[in-house]
Amino acid sequence: MMIDYQIEITVFVFGLCIGSFLNVCIFRLPISKSVVRPRSMCPKCGYMIRSYDNIPVLSYLMLGGKCRQCREAISFRYPMVEIISGLFAVAAVYKFGLTPEAIVYYVFIACLLVITFIDIDHRIIPDMITLPGIPIFFLASFALPDMTYIDSLLGLLSGGGSLYLVAWTYQALAKKEGMGGGDIKLLAMMGVLIGWKGVLFTIFVSSLVGTLIGLAVMLYTRANMKLAVPFGPFLAVGAVSYIFFGNEIIAWYFNLL
Repeated sequence: MMIDYQIEITVFVFGLCIGSFLNVCIFRLPISKSVVRPRSMCPKCGYMIRSYDNIPVLSYLMLGGKCRQCREAISFRYPMVEIISGLFAVAAVYKFGLTPEAIVYYVFIACLLVITFIDIDHRIIPDMITLPGIPIFFLASFALPDMTYIDSLLGLLSGGGSLYLVAWTYQALAKKEGMGGGDIKLLAMMGVLIGWKGVLFTIFVSSLVGTLIGLAVMLYTRANMKLAVPFGPFLAVGAVSYIFFGNEIIAWYFNLL
């Protein structure tokens, strides 16, 4: 869908601002701090960041990637998350237009961004996102023209149930936990919005990408086969891939058969 470049710029800037808030969530949620108060501060010296130093991406560039007070380096990940958020905002509007569908999917992707970076940093998927996310995105699914409440409920059952079965089987055979409950709740949250077909697609893509990247990391680091790799980011890649390309990829696959 073609959209005016002025709309694209506006949506991108909006996404940048949301990305700035996502950075706050990524940093504070794992340590159980409010994402509202106090205002943003330097993680090194505690300097309260002024509003003119808190402009997404631009302030990072103007400050040379350093805190104004202590001059310690600021992680490049902050503007990276903002840019990713902005690009996904544009992608959602480009794909679905200025519709409630675009808003629902963008909010969903924003949640996945927070989950992805928290899982990378702390090896956890916060229940404070996934558990409320299940009923919230179930209700939001009614704004999606291709989803019914039956699809959503089947997505919930197939999402949470499939990973629970995998985790239970692995634990029964290996006598130890192989997949955390956070991944199960995450896929359940995904299922209510993308349905059972989206869940199957997500599991396939995330397993494929996770295996390839896991093998590459083990070869590069010379680690053994017991290397622990967070699975949440790969589930996020699978779900986002389904939102933007799922129907096309599925159609292409069946045309090959």
